[in-house]
Amino acid sequence: MAETQKTIFKRIIDREIPADVVHEDDHCLAFRDVNPQAPTHVLIVPKREIASLDEVSEVDEILIGHLFAVAAKLARQLGLQNGYRAVVNCGKEGGQTVDHLHVHLLGGRAMNWPPG
Repeated sequence: MAETQKTIFKRIIDREIPADVVHEDDHCLAFRDVNPQAPTHVLIVPKREIASLDEVSEVDEILIGHLFAVAAKLARQLGLQNGYRAVVNCGKEGGQTVDHLHVHLLGGRAMNWPPG
């Protein structure tokens, strides 16, 4: 049986690919996006692989809450006192490009609405 290929995020979590890590705990890893869309652009990735928001169930409630608590903590630590955006893209039309759930923390500039 063929092993499924790891996503880039799983490879970062496993330290196979270097990243500018800004937070790590037992449940998630947060690192700076290599293609930032704002002056501050951090990805918060659960260590447990969940393909997308569509795959989240009740057993994931604590983990999902933790990801957003980490986003708020990082926003404070990174000086985003004037506001920020926390985004989860889901599916191809939602802009998700890596099949591993993640939260984008964006700040350091005014965010437009509606987004892209």
